[in-house]
Parts: sequence; structure tokens; C-alpha cells
Amino acid sequence: MLRSRTSTGGMVSAPHHLAAQAGAGILREGGNAIEAMVAAAAAIAVVYPHMNGIGGDGFWLISQPGREPVAIRACGPAAALADRAFYAAHGERIIPARGPRAALTVAGAIGGWDVALQHAQAAGGRMPLSRLLADAIGHAREGVPVTASQAALTASRWSELDAQPGFAATYGPEGPPARHVILRQPALGATLGRLAEAGLDDFYRGDVARVLAAGLERAGSPLRLADLQAWRACTQVPLSVALRAGRVYNLPPPTQGVSSLQILALYDRLPAAEAESYAHVHGLVEATKRAFILRNAHVGDPDRMPFDVADWLGDAALAREVAAIDMARAAPWPHPARPGDTVWLGAADRHGTVVSYIQSIFWEFGSGVVVPDSGVLWQNRGASFTLHDGPNALAPGRLPFHTLNPALARLHDGRTLAYGTMGGEGQPQTQAALFTRHVLYGQDLQAAIDAPRWLLGRTWGAASTSLKLEGRMAPAVIARLECAGHELAVVDDYDDMMGHAGAVACHPGGLVEAATDPRADGACAGA
Repeated sequence: MLRSRTSTGGMVSAPHHLAAQAGAGILREGGNAIEAMVAAAAAIAVVYPHMNGIGGDGFWLISQPGREPVAIRACGPAAALADRAFYAAHGERIIPARGPRAALTVAGAIGGWDVALQHAQAAGGRMPLSRLLADAIGHAREGVPVTASQAALTASRWSELDAQPGFAATYGPEGPPARHVILRQPALGATLGRLAEAGLDDFYRGDVARVLAAGLERAGSPLRLADLQAWRACTQVPLSVALRAGRVYNLPPPTQGVSSLQILALYDRLPAAEAESYAHVHGLVEATKRAFILRNAHVGDPDRMPFDVADWLGDAALAREVAAIDMARAAPWPHPARPGDTVWLGAADRHGTVVSYIQSIFWEFGSGVVVPDSGVLWQNRGASFTLHDGPNALAPGRLPFHTLNPALARLHDGRTLAYGTMGGEGQPQTQAALFTRHVLYGQDLQAAIDAPRWLLGRTWGAASTSLKLEGRMAPAVIARLECAGHELAVVDDYDDMMGHAGAVACHPGGLVEAATDPRADGACAGA
């Protein structure tokens, strides 16, 4: 049986082993978990470019002993030129998913690192930025082997990406790369080197910003230097809900963090079930449907939402939703699904600071646009906007809906648990599977991640909205789910569609525990 990894000096979990090692190296040198996370986030932006990058967004949850957890929102708004008229002038009725006009929102990840390091310094962190970025710079300049998932995804998306500015020259100068081909990114290494010297703010208000703005404009993006200069990441109060096992935290809108909390809160109020049983899977799937219906109808830019989604987590609202769940029958589905790809990373240090972080460029390889002279691959997060009225309608300065939502829990037994996954629509579902297996049913943290998973809804590039199950799930459970009216599809085990989950847990006695997903290329590294 797979078991989680443990240490007393801190741990980092990441979906690529070089990122985990970058973070653990900072812990070994006396850095705290926040500093370790910046190092890991920088490294994974280089070594796992199909899933994330510094041209994307990020969201943080940070827990420090004796303090309330804090969130960092590091997602950028639509450009000042990005409005319906801009797309109509180009003959488009929907925002394209790829290309320069998909690159319409400010990339917030670097600004989030900057704010996170302010929290790290307030907690006594003293690691220089040059050290935190050193591993990432080295990997960009010297090269890293292409992973199996990067090779497969590059090949499968090549026809829509190879013509995008800078893409083929950066990621496949001789065509889609094979696994283990060495990928070198000297321009990205130079950009990271400049940030290490000048500071992270240079990405928005310095030489790097000017290079990015000029390159994006030449490529045909609506983003301009003024959009970068006007934006800053911010610290927030996270959403939270009390469960029988403790209190769980997540990000407020424009993320789907409220849905992740709702699913767990609804399941917590259903009749008791055994792990991996029909009632366990069916209960979480039906709770997911209730949460997604509300999310799809209302969640978008928080400044445009006329109510507080925290009300959805109140006892009365949860009771109404629980009453709508039939434990014997599946509710009708589908509702619109939201794709996405991303990375989740977690870190905990010996002093009890725990970080849950997620970083994304939205779809695999984002917009596909590599900004000239920078090596920076830009996200396509703005493609989630609509060109018609609704909660996610495009307008200058608005924030798009985000699937990103790192999770954190403070449990009654004294543990602090950080957990999360990539996977767009699947993120809240995988979080719920991991949390219930480990916290409610006592499964080992690694075993809870390894166990067969499910996904309700459409995956990227597929029209099916069925309930997809990994084939290792018990045949009796699959049969009963089908009898209850779920439209099922049994898929391959350890498929990327099920996400790349991870978790770290800080125990009250000083033990730090971590786990990573065998569906990814990750590792847990200890100090």
C-alpha cells in the first residue's frame, strides 16, 4: 500500500519532482514555507510549461500558528481595450480560446509571489529573491527533460498551437517533442534573471513589463503597458465553513472555492456512509451538482455580484440544498462545464506555517502565445468570459471566473492540512474525495490520493458530461451508481483528466506529512 512521506524539517509536494526539490532546498537552508513555495512555483513554471507559467495567475492560502489564515488573490483583469466591440471588430462572436486575442487578461502569478514574500518577511523570512529563483533560472538555461504528459499534450494540441506566435520555436522547433528531449528556455531564464536582480515588481512596472507589453501588442493582444502598471495582487480574508472534523478554508470569487466548501459542507450533513461505498460516491456527486448549479448561475467578478456567497455556507442555505439531494436517485444533469489546467503545490515548515498554492495558465499551454523576447507563455484565462450578458460577461477591468481554488483545513485534532489539484471542473470533486477519504475515513494521505477517482462533467475537448469513473472502482459500486440513474463512463486508471492532486499536513507534535499524485510527474521532498 502506498504511504505518505514524512519529515520533521518540513515538506513540499509538487506535480514535478524538480519543483518539490527546489522548495525543499529552501527549507533546508532555513527558509520558511512561503519562501519555499515561491521557489517551487518558479521552478514548476519552467519545468511543467504545459500546465502553468509566469504568464498565468495564482491563488494562495497561508496558515501560520496563532493567526487566522490569509488568502492572496493574484488574478488579473481584462485589458482596458478588451470589450465586446473589440471582438466584434474582428468578426468574433465568442472569445477565441487560443491566440493573441485569447491573451486578454493581466498575468497575476508574479504579483502574488511578491505579496506572499511580504508575508514571509513579516514572519522572519530572509531568503534573497535571487536564491528563491535560482533553481528556476538554472532549469530554464540548462534545460530539463520533457515529461510524458508534456509530450502527449503537445502532440495532441499541436494543430491549434504551432501557428501561435513563438510557440513552436519555444516548445517544438522540430515538431512536437518526444519524451526526454531536453527543453531549454533561455529567454525565460533571462526574464527570471532580470526579476531576480530588479525585483518582482519589474514584471508590471519595469523593463520586463515594457518587453511584455510591446510583444503582446505586436502579436495582436489587447493588453497594454498601462494594464500591467495598474494591477496589484491583494491579501484577502478566505471563505470558510465549519465541519464536524474542523474548519475548511478556500478562496472567495471569482474562484469556485465556495463550491469546494459547499460540497464538503453538504456531504457533512448527509447520512453517514462507509468509505468507497455507493453512498460515499453518490453523496459527493449529488452535492457537487447542487454546488455547481449555484456556481454556474452566479459566480464571477465579485464586484458585480449583488450578494455575498458566504451566505451559501450558512446553516439554512445548506439545509435547503441537502433536502434537495436524493440518496437513491441521481439528479438530472448536465450543466455547463468549465475546462482548465493548472498545478497545485503545498509546503509546510518546521515552525507550523502551511501553504496551499495553485498556479495556472487555464488550458494546456494557455493562449499558446509566447511573448517575443521574454520566453513568457501567456494564459488564456480571459477565454472564460462571455460576449453576452451574465455573471461572467466581458468588460474592461473585470475579473474572469476562475476554476482555481487551493484548499486548507484546520482540524480539531490539531493538524493543518493543505490540499488541492489541477483539473478545472474536477478540482472541487477531487478535493472532496481526498478530504473525505483522509479526514473522515482515516485513509493514509497518499492512499487517499492514489485511490480511484471520478469526474462529473465535460473534460477539455470532449462533449460528454457523464460521470466518469476510473476502472479500479469496485464493480458493485459502479453497478449501483448506474442503477441510480447516473450516466456512467469507465475510463483508464491514472488518467490526467482526474487531476494531479497533492497534500501536506502539519501535525501538532512536529511531524510534517506529504503526498503527491501518481497521475503526475511529482514528488514529495523533505527538509
